[in-house]
Amino acid sequence: MTEIRPYRPADFDDVTRVCLLTGHAGEDATGRFDNDDLVPDIFVRPYVTLLPEWAWVVDDGERAVGYIVAAPDTREFVRRYREAWLPGFAAKYSRADPPVTRDEQMRHLGFWPERMLIDELDEFPAHLHIDLLPEAQGTGMGRRLIETLRDALREAGIPGLHLSMDGDNDRARRFYDRLGFFDLPSSNADNPLLGIRP
Repeated sequence: MTEIRPYRPADFDDVTRVCLLTGHAGEDATGRFDNDDLVPDIFVRPYVTLLPEWAWVVDDGERAVGYIVAAPDTREFVRRYREAWLPGFAAKYSRADPPVTRDEQMRHLGFWPERMLIDELDEFPAHLHIDLLPEAQGTGMGRRLIETLRDALREAGIPGLHLSMDGDNDRARRFYDRLGFFDLPSSNADNPLLGIRP
C-alpha cells in the first residue's frame, strides 16, 4: 500500500534516483550533465543529510517513489550548507568562473547557496523541493506531501513557505497553482518564485 512516511537513511539511494529521473523540468536528467550525481547533490542529498527530520517520502511498499524535502529556516540552511555540505561538494566538482556550459551553470548552483536568500525570506523563511516519479504523479500524493510539510511548518510556527521552479515546467506550475501557491514580488517568468502560508 502506498503511504507517506518520514524519510529514513535507507531511502538515500531511492530519493537520489527520483531526483535524477525528474531533474530536467520534471523529466529524466540522466546523462544531461557530466556526472549523474550533480542534480541530486544540489537538490536532495544536502537536505536529507543536514535536515532528515524535514523530509518525507512516498513509499509504494517496495521503495520511495517520491519525496518532499524542506528547510524551515533558509538562512540557517544556507549557513549549514556552506559549512557542512559545500566542502564535500567542492572536493567532488570543479568550479568554473564564470560558468559557461550547461554543466558549469548547474555546478555553479551547488557552489552558491546564497542564491536561496530571496528578498521575501522574512515572510517566507521555509523552502521546499518536491519530486515524484511518473507512476506516483496524478495520484494525490504530491498534494499530500505538501499538506504534510505545511502541517509540520504550522506546528513549528513557521509563517511562510516558498519554492523556486523551472519556468519551463508547466505541469508543476499548474500543480502549485491548484494548491494555492502564488507569485512572490521577486518572481519572474524565467525563474518563478512561489509562496504560500502554512
